[in-house]
Amino acid sequence: MARRVWQTALATGVALMTLAAAPASAGTVQASGTRPFSETTWPFLIDQWGGGRAFRCDPCGAQLMLYVRAKVGFCNCTTGVSDDLEIDRVADFDLFPGRVTPLAPGEPVKVAWMQGRARAFAVDGSPTRHYLLTIALANKCDGVIATLASAQPISSDAAQVAMEQLASPTVLSWVEATTGLQ
Repeated sequence: MARRVWQTALATGVALMTLAAAPASAGTVQASGTRPFSETTWPFLIDQWGGGRAFRCDPCGAQLMLYVRAKVGFCNCTTGVSDDLEIDRVADFDLFPGRVTPLAPGEPVKVAWMQGRARAFAVDGSPTRHYLLTIALANKCDGVIATLASAQPISSDAAQVAMEQLASPTVLSWVEATTGLQ
């Protein structure tokens, strides 16, 4: 099991590195037209950051969910989300109680005008284990934190689909209205 988790984390990291290493125009995830995600109700209690947007990927299987919310004024104004310490600080681990274990180092990502990092985690909670891919994006001092969550290890294909959802007009217009990022 540990080997499978490590292989999945490595595959996710390779997919994210591929996105980050591509030329600027190709590395920016753009809307592709097909949307496997459908919006659903925000399932968490309201905390200091309020609610957010929740999306379910029915064709993806393994109960794949994407949660996105703004954290206005909660990013490093100078560097954004530039290292693993910063992604760990802004991540929404409180939504998934349990012992959090990083599965791989974070990788730089870019969605539209926002830059940040993505990092895979496992959360050993009671009674189940969750796998998370935290995608923390920033522009100026505001953060947009996306958490891809699954009961199974997250594949590189699932990570790519989540990045495409983040680049969708639905999410980007919400980001603009919520944070005024652009």
